[in-house]
Amino acid sequence: MEEILKIRDLKLYYRTLRGTVRAVDSISFHLCKGETLAIVGESGCGKTSTAIAIMRLLPRNIDVYEGEIILNGVNIMQMDDERFRKEISWRKISMVFQGAMNSLNPVIKVGFQVAEPLIIHAKMDKNKALSKARELLELVGLPAFIADRYPHELSGGMKQRVVIAMALALNPSIVILDEPTSALDVITQANIMNLLKKLKKESSLSYILITHDLALSSELADKIAVMYGGKIVEYGTSEQIYLDAKHPYSQKLLASIPTLRTDKKLEFIPGAPPDLVSPPSGCRFHPRCPYTMPICKEKEPPFQNVEEDRYVACFLYGG
Repeated sequence: MEEILKIRDLKLYYRTLRGTVRAVDSISFHLCKGETLAIVGESGCGKTSTAIAIMRLLPRNIDVYEGEIILNGVNIMQMDDERFRKEISWRKISMVFQGAMNSLNPVIKVGFQVAEPLIIHAKMDKNKALSKARELLELVGLPAFIADRYPHELSGGMKQRVVIAMALALNPSIVILDEPTSALDVITQANIMNLLKKLKKESSLSYILITHDLALSSELADKIAVMYGGKIVEYGTSEQIYLDAKHPYSQKLLASIPTLRTDKKLEFIPGAPPDLVSPPSGCRFHPRCPYTMPICKEKEPPFQNVEEDRYVACFLYGG
């Protein structure tokens, strides 16, 4: 498959009064055309910060922002902000933000909000952009008249579809989905996931799906990156991860999910995620790991290849 995005040694640290937060700490992965990569893990592990780093939606308290983001062979980290906004943002990579209501302006009609990227980035005439917005709303399964409604007149699932339409306005090749079904009921979640599958198939879209819900990610993901404490601890295909997770953290996450066809005892992960201002020495998972060895407390495990396109950061597999 054609590789369209490669991330190498990406770092994003925040300055705070308590010290530097290592939110994203030297992570690497790649994404192919028409593929979905799910980034999974507990809250606070760096998933959304990874998306922020790729989209360059950086807050003012950035301390370190470095690495390589290679899009179609071009390192976009070397672009200045103006060129990035004109050539990359929303044109080649767009994002569906967590919490659709927070992404919509409550006092502006939905149609104009969908049309706005077309007016600003594509320099399209307002009437033409509004007509295109109606087409985009129909593409995501909403009637065209929704363009004349305000956000408060829509249900949660309808708002989520509007935000997806906004992300598709400039025909990007990559869409980042940050918890796209959070705060939605189970039926609406299923409808949104079916919509995303349909759009992926029809438009050859590539997705980066950010979620803490492993059951949800199994619906869409081709590959999975498991994050813990600002680092990717396991990376592989969805079949590899779901059927034979290698890292103890991945194993514990999967063991916490109830299943319909087997009667298994659910497990939990003792302790709490690490403080990224002062993370543990060595492996960041060692204070909670049932297989901790002395080396785990002293050295950081290498991110090593254990099978074809399968990587694990754990001393149980050499290193």
